[in-house]
Amino acid sequence: MYVSKFETSMGTSFVIYLALCALLCLSQVQAEIVNTNVERTLDLTSQLVKTTIKVTTEDTAGKPIVEYVFFVAEPSLAYISVKDYTDKNVQIRKNQLFKGEQSFTLTFPKASAKQTFVVETVSTNNILPHPLEIRQNDKQFVKYNGQLHFYSKYKTNTQKTNVKVSTSNILSHSQVKPFSVASNKISLGPYENVEAFDLEPLVIHYENSSPFVTVNSLERTLEISHWGNIAVKESIQMTHTGAKLKGSFSRYDFQKEGRSGLSALKSYKTYLPASASGVYYRDTNGNISTSNMYSVRDFIELELRPRFPLFGGWKTQYTLGYNVPSYEYMFSDGNKYQLKMHLIDHIYDNMAIDEATIKIILPEGSSDIKLSAPYSISRLPNELVHTYLDTTGRPVISFSKSNLVESHISDFTLNYSFSKISLLQEPLLVSGFFYIIFVFTIVFLRLDFSITSHSHKE
Repeated sequence: MYVSKFETSMGTSFVIYLALCALLCLSQVQAEIVNTNVERTLDLTSQLVKTTIKVTTEDTAGKPIVEYVFFVAEPSLAYISVKDYTDKNVQIRKNQLFKGEQSFTLTFPKASAKQTFVVETVSTNNILPHPLEIRQNDKQFVKYNGQLHFYSKYKTNTQKTNVKVSTSNILSHSQVKPFSVASNKISLGPYENVEAFDLEPLVIHYENSSPFVTVNSLERTLEISHWGNIAVKESIQMTHTGAKLKGSFSRYDFQKEGRSGLSALKSYKTYLPASASGVYYRDTNGNISTSNMYSVRDFIELELRPRFPLFGGWKTQYTLGYNVPSYEYMFSDGNKYQLKMHLIDHIYDNMAIDEATIKIILPEGSSDIKLSAPYSISRLPNELVHTYLDTTGRPVISFSKSNLVESHISDFTLNYSFSKISLLQEPLLVSGFFYIIFVFTIVFLRLDFSITSHSHKE
């Protein structure tokens, strides 16, 4: 059979084409993202788990890395932030749960074959008391359950973890060599060639006598007045979620012995704006006088002392309120107004809030209301509230957010329209009311209700 040179050359070209396609596919299969180095720091000194992870990753084929999928090992993640090596914020997109695991897609501001970024996370409810009950004079021990290795969908070449706990009294911890313990610090690693989705557990049992206090519910109300004042009221219910008190409470032992009730909440400090005035602190029984207020340069430090020390399992609730001048938080351009305030404020150090509801009461007649929050929130239906001298009612903007920590203290922005003529409504109502009273009084005094006739002299 005769084969022409043209057919021979075509066959050779086809074979070369198939070989190139195979090499290209092979290179694409072999190209993958690898974590070349991971440095992790765990702060377990309080009731919160604060993690700082520095990750250096690269693509084995030298392709630019645009996105990176970051998995969260902690089940109760409250806060996450990511910055690149130039300290610029990295865009974070929350993914849907995959087999019960939470992940985020990180989009870098600049694509590169090698990326270095720092992830900071704060999680709650991951440090639990162990044992669950202690007596009044006992120390509180807790147990942390986490991951020994950096939990990632990519292979990790080398990694190291540094753990800081509250005291040097460490009863036990995972002992995977190499590791070292110095006072209240544990160094784990370096570990090499860790496979993706490795689930080696990390368990640490240690003493932690800091009060484990959780705010079960926070209702924060901001009442806006265009007469120069913003009234802030916070209704707080909190619970000591540490080791529960076993047996009865002895006030005598508590006051006599300095080491009695080490994990109990005796007092705490909350911070108010420097311009706050008219501060009140009360509960269902009335005003609580066991508080001290100190004026600092940039804020007011308010030391709150409950009526009784808060032991494990005990609850308390109170109301804290104050006033601030509106010119520090409100900006206007004609009939357009903008309110910019903290969504939540500092309640106590290392705070944890289960559920927060924020209500903003605007002046009557406000319209074109637009809310911008620093993070995702759950909007609640708008309401109307009637106070003194109101006719149609004041609009109330409400929203909620769960699982909050101190890192969530950020400003929200509320834009709305309000006619300055509406400011005359209340003075006109008061003036009109008194005018009607005066007219009615004048008319009433001039009326003659007698039944006898009067004779007039000529």
